[in-house]
Amino acid sequence: MSRWKFVGRTDELNRLLSAVTGTEGRGLFYSGNAGIGKSRLLREGVAALPTDRYAIWSIAASATTAALPFGGLVQVLPAEQPQGLSPAGILRWALDVLQQQAAGRRIVLAIDDAHLLDPPSAALVHLVARAENATVIGTLRNGEQIPLPIRALWTDDLVENAELSPMAPAETAGLLAAILGGPVDAGSADRLGRLSAGNPLLLRELVHAASGSEELTRTYGIWKWTGRLELAPNLTDLIDIRIGQLTPGVRAVVELVAFGEPLGLQLLNQAVDPTDVEVAEERGLISVIQHDRRTNVRLAHPLYGEVMRRRCPVSRTRRLQAHLAELLERVGKRRRDDLLRVAVWRLDSGTAQDAALLLDAAVQAFSRYDVPLATRLARAALEAGGGFDAAELLATILMFADRPEEAIEVLDAVSPGSADSRRLSRWLTVRGMVTYWGLSQESTVEEIAARAGDLADSADQARVRAFEAIMRLHRLDTATALRLSQGVLDRPAASIAARELARCTIAYLQAAQGQLRRSGTAVNQVHSEAARWRADMPYLQLALELARGTRLTLAGDLAGIDAIVADEFADLAGAGDFRLGTGYLAILQAYAARLRGQSDAALRTSLGACAVLATSRVYAGLAQAERAQAAALRGDAAQAAEAMAEADRTQAPGMAVLYPWLEQARGAALAAAGDLPGAVKQLTELVDRLRADDFAGHEVHVLHDLVRLDQATTPVGPTCSDGSRRSVAQRLSELSERVDGVLPPLLARHARAAVAGSAADLLTVADDFAALDLNLYAAEATATALHRLRRERPAAANEARERLAALLNRCDLIRTPALRAGAPVLTEREWQVARLAAEGATSKAIADRLYLSARTVENHLQRIYAKLGVTSRAELRAALRAIPGHEGGDAS
Repeated sequence: MSRWKFVGRTDELNRLLSAVTGTEGRGLFYSGNAGIGKSRLLREGVAALPTDRYAIWSIAASATTAALPFGGLVQVLPAEQPQGLSPAGILRWALDVLQQQAAGRRIVLAIDDAHLLDPPSAALVHLVARAENATVIGTLRNGEQIPLPIRALWTDDLVENAELSPMAPAETAGLLAAILGGPVDAGSADRLGRLSAGNPLLLRELVHAASGSEELTRTYGIWKWTGRLELAPNLTDLIDIRIGQLTPGVRAVVELVAFGEPLGLQLLNQAVDPTDVEVAEERGLISVIQHDRRTNVRLAHPLYGEVMRRRCPVSRTRRLQAHLAELLERVGKRRRDDLLRVAVWRLDSGTAQDAALLLDAAVQAFSRYDVPLATRLARAALEAGGGFDAAELLATILMFADRPEEAIEVLDAVSPGSADSRRLSRWLTVRGMVTYWGLSQESTVEEIAARAGDLADSADQARVRAFEAIMRLHRLDTATALRLSQGVLDRPAASIAARELARCTIAYLQAAQGQLRRSGTAVNQVHSEAARWRADMPYLQLALELARGTRLTLAGDLAGIDAIVADEFADLAGAGDFRLGTGYLAILQAYAARLRGQSDAALRTSLGACAVLATSRVYAGLAQAERAQAAALRGDAAQAAEAMAEADRTQAPGMAVLYPWLEQARGAALAAAGDLPGAVKQLTELVDRLRADDFAGHEVHVLHDLVRLDQATTPVGPTCSDGSRRSVAQRLSELSERVDGVLPPLLARHARAAVAGSAADLLTVADDFAALDLNLYAAEATATALHRLRRERPAAANEARERLAALLNRCDLIRTPALRAGAPVLTEREWQVARLAAEGATSKAIADRLYLSARTVENHLQRIYAKLGVTSRAELRAALRAIPGHEGGDAS
């Protein structure tokens, strides 16, 4: 584990520095709870101040020095104090000492834990704050007695007093990455952040405790926490101190809330003495929260519950859980969550005997995509006599928990006869799903097709045909998939779930074929019916997301991708360990980041998807392909090749429909490795295959990849009647009239501008790409325009250079063939000279810095100007910023 780095708190740090360096120079005190990060923030602020301008004294007050006169300032004042002075005289003497030592610089007193200052030290701090050339900054702990001179600092308007709030989720994730030395998957970061309540000290202790067990693992460089909490002794002690001694009545309140939160206040008051509830709230152990028209009670800190639950004896734990269930059953299960809560309490207390209750709760948990909880409840329902329905549900959930072998065992134990049409149809579909996607048995499709004819009921037959259709789609039997899906929609008896599953199959095919408007209409129809199919077939959400995600990516609708990644399903899937959902959404998120030029986020998110999907082969190959694309975008050929090898290893045969993404990524990996002929061959062959499969929606993007590799005039497709073949640009223009949306015509214009060599047209295309947030394509088109202008009209290149610099400034590190093709190549020495000159250094200063002669520096500059197409230092900064990789130094 790496040393704890300072992460986040940018606004707070800037505010602290501004309090010292601003024109008014008012000081600032940050207040907050223990461990919130006040001391570290103060140290970072002090370290950022230049000592040539400020005389800085850092003071750490403590309980040890609080009883000694000037004990808090023992690090600042001389050991010997003058004798015979009055208290006021000693304060004036101490201030004079500080002024003398400051030697004309502005005084900065930084006091950590200022509430622990002894009275004379506190008085001196107040006196310093009143001096014209001094500023006081510091920290205070909430709930402590503050010396009057310190409190007077803000009441007298000498300093500001601000509350330091808990770290935001993004900052918590950053701190976790810093502590562990690598990124943490989003679900783990969210859970650890909630447990620590944004407190850096508690977060670090949680990570230390988890690191000592096997609960924290690393896959593809991404850390993942299982969620099973280990509490280190020092963390437990810290929480014990906060909780303190409890009376039996208050302990009963805290324990009930620990096992039942959120609890309605009215329900809690029925179970315990309301006076004890008030005491628990006054002591900061519980929080009473008004939510809509309900008043709920929660523990004041998530870790309080962890400690209370862990220390509660098993017998009392079971009694409390049974009591909670009885209370809620007595008043009636009126809220949406009540059924699930009662079932869990009954299960945990050993009083669960109602199979129907457990089964209904399992359905509800699965419809919320909480896979671990749904598994527990469904298994309990089966053991309680839930029969076929419980077995079917448990097997389905086990499939999405990456345990297909167990699912088969459960299903085979309840194999129905052919006379029971309903059960047979459901058994066939679940078993087919498990064997096809879970065990990669492609023969499943024919087996299902053969047995579907035995079903007498039309609705049951429609259910099986809908599953057969989506399986055929995934193995690229698209014509049959479309025919079967349309047949399901034409059956009036078909259930809502079967109809919408069939519609998802059609929506995916429409998107792949470029019928994006019709696909969008179908997707919206499925989404609008979600409330009617979710309880019956929650996993239909995956088919919906695949169709919707494919349509959005092929449309280049990055805002649409942002919307579904932020949708409720993403939160539910992440919290419930529904890995296929979170993994696929992470792939979409990485795709959007890549086209925006955010290569850091693209690589990090795609690696996260690979880690989440490591135990499942459904989308594992797709995740690795997106990782290869992100690595190629950064010019990391080795990682791109490694990711493609993993994609080939993990791609399931039954997921053949995803081949466009994998083969497109293979072309990017070849190009990143410098094998442009191999990349062109790969992509042109892919164009032919997509044309044969009528996947025009995909084809336009692969053709555009060829444009980006400067292959707009390359022939593709079959030979025409006159013996010629269409060029990439011609084929794109043809498809732009067939494929829906604003993007295909823009891609075609890019190709035509590349063929014509028109810098003006390329710049116009770049503006249109940028308007769609497609910064990667915009930067590449601008770079191509700039390259042409450098050769043809050097004087006109300045504006394009500025535009490219601005676009690259929106992006992280991106090194694509299109960006490298026209970039000037500077030697290492020329880079050194150019950077210093762009920063405003004179030739003599550069010469002194690099141990060169001034004449040599001038010669270097002339060569640099010639390579970059500029004439002066004034143009140099933008010219360097317009070269990909200028920050890292490798511009080749």
